Amino acid sequence: MYFLVQANVYLDPDHYKIFDALEELNIDYDVINIPPAAEKIDFNIDRKDVFVYGSVTIARLAKQNTEWFPGSFYGGNHLYEVYSKYYGENLLNYNVSVHKISEQLTWEKGELKFIKPYSEAKIFTGKAFTEIEWKDFVFEALENQTNRITKDSLVQVSKAKRTMKEARLWIVGGQIIDGGYYKFNDDAPFEEKVSQEGLDFANKMIQLFNLEEAFVMDICLTDEGWKIVEINCINSSGFYPNTNVKSVIKALSIYFSN
Repeated sequence: MYFLVQANVYLDPDHYKIFDALEELNIDYDVINIPPAAEKIDFNIDRKDVFVYGSVTIARLAKQNTEWFPGSFYGGNHLYEVYSKYYGENLLNYNVSVHKISEQLTWEKGELKFIKPYSEAKIFTGKAFTEIEWKDFVFEALENQTNRITKDSLVQVSKAKRTMKEARLWIVGGQIIDGGYYKFNDDAPFEEKVSQEGLDFANKMIQLFNLEEAFVMDICLTDEGWKIVEINCINSSGFYPNTNVKSVIKALSIYFSN
């Protein structure tokens, strides 16, 4: 399989690890710059066995190249409205509402809301907001001409919930290839590897709905047990310092070369 990797991914300090992995595994690849306002991937290649990796932009644009396989998994089952039907209350933020970012939200006194992009992943980072924080963020985002946020951008809103620890899992062919914690809260003790209970929960979720042939699942431990934080497109999911990038790339190459 041939990897087409975006060069200018600014937000991921561990992005370079993919190049080390590709070199070590002797996998063919090329590097491409994708301008933020690009409308297509300006790259010619005779091969069809292409997998793209980088930002949401390259993942989204690669869907135009329908002859590439696996190409990109962007969209489709990654939408909340699709996977929520299967995962239901196993989702951390199950009861959500969708609004335009410019809409006025109703707030209770002292309330925290978890707000994230809905269909355009990563136009901003989802997190818990107070009313003042959200209003300030919206004002600044709509004034900023350098981002992709418009008054019609959709956001997903739910009640903020407490998590104890959160982990990212890389899934290929229905199998968890790699996993690692990226956040510990409330003085939760450090664990080097994701607990077996967390992995068992994730495997049950994969059995419920194996969302794509390759995708990323973030899970967390709460007072109510393990939950899914969110589902991410594997073509644009960032690596953490503890991600075994070589294992992920090897699994992708083997699975989609068969």
